[in-house]
Amino acid sequence: MYQQIVESLGIVDTFIPLALALALGGLVGVERLLHGKTTGVRTHMLVSMGSACFVLAAREVFSGNDDNLTRVVQGVASGIGFIGAGAILKLGQPAEIRGLTTAATVWLSSSVGVASGLKAYHVAIWSTLLALIVLAILRPYERNFESELTKKRNGDNHEHDAKQELLGD
Repeated sequence: MYQQIVESLGIVDTFIPLALALALGGLVGVERLLHGKTTGVRTHMLVSMGSACFVLAAREVFSGNDDNLTRVVQGVASGIGFIGAGAILKLGQPAEIRGLTTAATVWLSSSVGVASGLKAYHVAIWSTLLALIVLAILRPYERNFESELTKKRNGDNHEHDAKQELLGD
């Protein structure tokens, strides 16, 4: 009887992928929130779970038809770009771009949701863990690089791009 209830509620087939997507998206969102970024926990959780929901619904409706499932995944991947684009700002002159990492984490959260919906749990978990490592470990190096660029830019009277000089291009 218990097994019938579990199966009828879709706990294994529906709840677990959605809950995993929610949790993993939340981890990425917490990292963004802790660093004062514009897109936080709820957004990442909802993007991840929403992506999983699209995939799960497509699997249910189009069972056995991988072409339709592929189209749904493509739609999610391109559609999420609009949400990510909202996190990107162009400021000042010369152009200063902000929010690219946040936009990338929204896109990543969506892909984690897609992986969860496809029940590729190992892909979803490892992607999240690796993203958190990248966000945590590379942050100080990125700040140092930005600081060096600013110093170069402020001390340079030529019309050369500071990035090109630092990179040796």
